Amino acid sequence: MDISVSSSTKIAFILSYLLISLCAKAQTDSVAVRSPFIIELEVENGGILAAKDIKRTTFESAYYNGVNLKVGWKIQKSSDQYFKLYNNPIYGIGFYSSTFNTDIIGSPYAIYGFVQTPFGNLENKRWLFDYRIGLGLSGNFNPYDEETNPLNVVIGAKNNVYIDLGIRAQYKIHPKLKAGVGLAFHHFSNGAMRLPNKGVNLVPLTASITYQPHPQDILLDKSNIEPYSKKMLFHVNYGMGWKQLERDKKRRFFKSTLSAYASRHVSHKWRMGGGFDLFYSESGNNDEIAGEESGKLSAKLSGGPSFYLVHVLNRNLVLNGNVGYYLHKQEFNGEINRIFLRAGTRYYFYKNINAGVSIKAHKGKADFIEGTLGYTFNR
Repeated sequence: MDISVSSSTKIAFILSYLLISLCAKAQTDSVAVRSPFIIELEVENGGILAAKDIKRTTFESAYYNGVNLKVGWKIQKSSDQYFKLYNNPIYGIGFYSSTFNTDIIGSPYAIYGFVQTPFGNLENKRWLFDYRIGLGLSGNFNPYDEETNPLNVVIGAKNNVYIDLGIRAQYKIHPKLKAGVGLAFHHFSNGAMRLPNKGVNLVPLTASITYQPHPQDILLDKSNIEPYSKKMLFHVNYGMGWKQLERDKKRRFFKSTLSAYASRHVSHKWRMGGGFDLFYSESGNNDEIAGEESGKLSAKLSGGPSFYLVHVLNRNLVLNGNVGYYLHKQEFNGEINRIFLRAGTRYYFYKNINAGVSIKAHKGKADFIEGTLGYTFNR
């Protein structure tokens, strides 16, 4: 069994499930007011981001076009006050299809969960503004192959994680119909589970039509928002994944993380803190990789202190990030820089227990994708 492909698929599925499942949870929590159904069609084009040498090889003669079909629900009322704080956002599922007009990349598609948050003057009857975050799984890339597709030096896997960010303005042309224009950012990556993994980055222009059969726009009453907690929270997390170190050697090595942090709210939407990350790399046991250091504890373990930042989307769903510094590292394990970064999402599915997915990186280069399980004390 090819462990990297199956693991990539499972991890990315969990990623999209975190937001998709929240949509259903929001429907259960909603009371008194029905959450209006929304369907949206969005087209996008242009905006391939790549270095000059990549544009002359992988993206030569390429031009990007994409389309999104989104189905969502606008949360009008919920027992979770974060829906008020985020101006009654839309949660839903998106279906994405695209072409680069070249066989080198393929014609990727994706399924993802998303949250779309209004901002600006909500009393304006004509103009509306929103931003969105989407996470999911993509497929149908034509990956790198030394013999059949050597020019694709950016993606080594058919299935990859899909990250979507966007911002737009909408004009209400009818109570049930809105037209919008905006800007999006897409990132495709498998977290170095299969090399090459420079990733595909896009910044396309977008145009959309949104249909809402039963519009129910309710002005928000934020007068009874409860203050955020001042308690110190303590977090213990375990993560695991796999990493390919050399493109010409297909073997993937197991990697894991044990983390401990403390954090507290600095506002309703943000928590800050710090802690320590300890990393294990199976490649430290490999003679070809670690050489004379093979088998030593110092070859397998690394870690250091880490700044911890959390963006709270609601009481159960958060986006997490870290900036850390290695007190000890091993470059042959792919730890190429003293500073490491992490970005991901976590969902509290049962009381204080959470699950999620994160991507660890050094500067702009992915280290590995980790599926995480954690527990928060004093929550």
